Amino acid sequence: MKPSARAVTLVELMIAISVLAMISVLIYSAFSGMRASRDGIQRIGDRYREGRIALARIAREVSSAYLSGHEPIDPSLKVQQTAFVATQGTPADRLDFNSFAYRRLDRDVHESDQAEISYFGSQNPDENGVIDLARRVSPLLDLEPKTGGRVDVLATDIDLFDLEFLDPMTGLWEERWDTTSAIAQENRLPLQVRIILVLNGGRRTSERGGQETIRLVTKVPIQMPRPLTFATQGEPG
Repeated sequence: MKPSARAVTLVELMIAISVLAMISVLIYSAFSGMRASRDGIQRIGDRYREGRIALARIAREVSSAYLSGHEPIDPSLKVQQTAFVATQGTPADRLDFNSFAYRRLDRDVHESDQAEISYFGSQNPDENGVIDLARRVSPLLDLEPKTGGRVDVLATDIDLFDLEFLDPMTGLWEERWDTTSAIAQENRLPLQVRIILVLNGGRRTSERGGQETIRLVTKVPIQMPRPLTFATQGEPG
C-alpha cells in the first residue's frame, strides 16, 4: 500500500502567499520608480522647451525695440507715444516697449509690424502662489503704451524674471529704464538687455518645502538704440 501524499498545511500556504505578495510589491515598486523617473525627465524636458521658446520670443521682440522721434508741431495733435519703460518687481520685473516684431495673423487687417508689447508677472487664477509670465501685445499704437491689447501666458510657474539694461553713457548695467521721464535715459534705449528667466522645474517637493528650478540667461542687443528721426528735416528749397 502506497503512503498517502503529504497535504499542504495552512501555515505553509500563508507563507507562500506572503512571499508572493512581497515579490509583487518589489516588482511594482521597481516599475513605479522607473515610470516616475521617466515622467520626471519628460517634465523637465518640457519645462526647458517652454523656457527656451519664451526666451527666444522675448529676445526677438526686444531686439526690435524702437523709439520714434516724429512729433507733431502742435502737441495737442499727438495721437501715439513710443516708450521703453522697465520697472522692478518680485518675482517678475515689468517691461513695456514698442517693437517692430509684430506678426499679422489675419489677412487684410489694417496692421503693420509695429506693436506695443509688455512682459510682466501675473497671478495664476487656478493655483495660489503661482506666478506666470504674461505677454501683452497691441498692434494699435496710442498714447498709453502700457495698456490695451491682448494678454497671453508666455511661461507658466516662474520663480524669477529679471531684467538689466546696459547704459551706453556709463557702461553700467541698470535695473530700471524709462524713456518717458526727464532724466538721463530720456528718448534713448539701452545697448543691451540681460534677461534672466527662472522656471519652477515642474516638481514641488513638499517634504523640503522647496522646488527644483531651471535657469535661463541671455543678452539681447538692441538694433536701433537711437530714436528714429528720418524724414523730420524740411526739404531743401
